[in-house]
Amino acid sequence: MAPTFISLLLFQAALCVSVTAKNACGRPALADGVDGTSLKTGYEVGDELILTCEPGYLPSTASPGRSTCTATGEWSTSSLACSPKSCPIPRPLQPLAGGRTEAPYKTVLNFTCEDGYVMIGANESRCLHDGSWSSQPPLCKAVTCPLPTPPRDGRIVHDGPVTRSNTMYGQTWTYECNAPAAPSHERGSCRADGTVTQPPVCRAVSCPIPTNIKNGVITFAVMRQHGYKDKVRYACNEHYALVGEPEVQCQHTGNWSSKPSNVSPCSVGIKRGRIFYDARKIWISDLKPNRILHGEHVAFYCLNREERCGYPVATTCNDGTLPIPPCFVEPGKVEYNLRAKTLPSEITMCTTFPPASPAS
Repeated sequence: MAPTFISLLLFQAALCVSVTAKNACGRPALADGVDGTSLKTGYEVGDELILTCEPGYLPSTASPGRSTCTATGEWSTSSLACSPKSCPIPRPLQPLAGGRTEAPYKTVLNFTCEDGYVMIGANESRCLHDGSWSSQPPLCKAVTCPLPTPPRDGRIVHDGPVTRSNTMYGQTWTYECNAPAAPSHERGSCRADGTVTQPPVCRAVSCPIPTNIKNGVITFAVMRQHGYKDKVRYACNEHYALVGEPEVQCQHTGNWSSKPSNVSPCSVGIKRGRIFYDARKIWISDLKPNRILHGEHVAFYCLNREERCGYPVATTCNDGTLPIPPCFVEPGKVEYNLRAKTLPSEITMCTTFPPASPAS
């Protein structure tokens, strides 16, 4: 009978422990900023905790917060709330902070410098518990480069002033060779890593015989190969317009710079009607020759059916194409010949522009 008695006692003891644990409190859940370093994993009913804020947080009340383990196994609500302290944002950085002048505790500022600048100081700063920053903002100092070396049989022409000992990041210059040689590359600069462009090699360069352009001519050139920096000028045939630089140059690569091109004039693609061109109204039959140069404007007259008035709609000649506005309706032969005064170009002009309901 003894083993049975011992088992019974053990069962009763386990039952008591289970009931006690159910009515005790575990570790309380804490709001942000409340100090939990001294808390235990379990508490008896009636135990009281005195809660304070962690370093770097400010309490909402002058007295510490209190919370008690109740008979239901829950903690009573504490009135303590902890808000993070703030660090003043350094004045030079405030324009980047979207109008804020302070940053909360634990904020991390990360610093970078633009290309061509080196950082002097820490690349980050943290808002500490006492409201100060762990480090001051760094300085970004411009990269300097040594003076560039001129090419053999050549020289350097700087784009701006330089000191006797170095150049600054971003400064640029041109390499030149003694005529008639050309540099293998013309431009140099002080780079972000503190190095300069290596000097070029001076060598003989020639460009092929220049070719003509469509609807154009070469106005001055000897038809032969040309040397470095030789120039050729182009012009258009009559009534054509030149697009691009009229003068091209033999480059250090042995190629010509981009040649210009010509754009075509336009014709007005209607047989009957009146247009506004060259600051005056013109019947299409009186436009002789029927030619509008590239880039010139022409207005067609459309009808506002609701107001019974006419209004001009402008269009532009673009390399041989003159779009006709969708609202323009070309009159028939009878209307054009016998009732010309009823056309949109001849009736009262609309007082508002654009009209409320143009004809289509």
